[in-house]
Amino acid sequence: MPFTSGGFVPGSSRRLIVIVLFEGVDLLDVTGPPEVFSLARRETRDAAGYEVVLAAETMEPVTTGAGVRVLPDTTFEQAAAGRIDTLIVPGAVEVDSEHRVHPLVDPALVGRVKTLAGRSHRIASVCVGAHILAAAGLLDGKRATTHWSTARQLAADHPAVEVDADPIFIREGNVWTGAGISACLDLSLALIADDLGEAVALRVARQLVMYLKRPSGQSQFSVPLEQVSTTRRIEDLRHHILRNLGRPLTIADLAAFAHVSDRHLTRLFKTELGTTPYAYIESVRVEKARGELETTDATLERIATNCGFGTTDTLVRAFRRRLNTTPTEYRRRFRTPQAS
Repeated sequence: MPFTSGGFVPGSSRRLIVIVLFEGVDLLDVTGPPEVFSLARRETRDAAGYEVVLAAETMEPVTTGAGVRVLPDTTFEQAAAGRIDTLIVPGAVEVDSEHRVHPLVDPALVGRVKTLAGRSHRIASVCVGAHILAAAGLLDGKRATTHWSTARQLAADHPAVEVDADPIFIREGNVWTGAGISACLDLSLALIADDLGEAVALRVARQLVMYLKRPSGQSQFSVPLEQVSTTRRIEDLRHHILRNLGRPLTIADLAAFAHVSDRHLTRLFKTELGTTPYAYIESVRVEKARGELETTDATLERIATNCGFGTTDTLVRAFRRRLNTTPTEYRRRFRTPQAS
């Protein structure tokens, strides 16, 4: 049945969630959030009042990137006639002949999203849906994330956006951006926590058999170890850093290793990896520390030494800065059974 409700009413218990539907959209981006919100309704005995609808250009079936056809509940025009609590914009990609991933950004869809966003209390993108929000100007001046494989393109195409490829989701005011595909579950849980509190979100996480609700700072992927550079010099530097994490690593030392000036080294990192040498080194050290926390019984002092932090205080500060948690809390949440 076509959607005919009057939309979201501020201050009411009813929350209308509109998910944008279009040809080629990633299936999990579309189906994941409704599952999470339906569990919230169950956990609160419908106190959440969530109503999820799929909006498309027409009422015709939409074929997702997985080949599964999905029926819209309403059209963009009908959805824009009322007030929306949360607008969720999923993404779609295409892969070229060289197996490179490119987000699909249709100008007509961007216009529709911009209109719907103007009627929305809260806006969220899933995965490469961030490229659509950016094209609509909704991320200008904001920090945002997306799937790690397209983060560099997002930054290049939209310099007014501060792209951070590491977190699984980022909140900037009323705009939320989520990372790769399955992170739509974490993003939806965060939206529920924002609406109904952490206790409800954790109950939903248990129903989803997710090992507690991941904090927003939790890395979506081993980005520092997987970033692709185009020059041999940077590749050699990255391997040199990995081999020497336990030692002091200064810009002067790295510049001498690469046979360049300090200033040129900083410029190389910014151009190739989109970050500074110090920030990159810290991210790799945090990545290594995460692995040790997950899989070993090593003390924080030992991990701090092994990973080049020097002191536990430095280790803790880096975790708070990059993951918004502490090493102790991280170990409690993500330690593997083998390490117990």
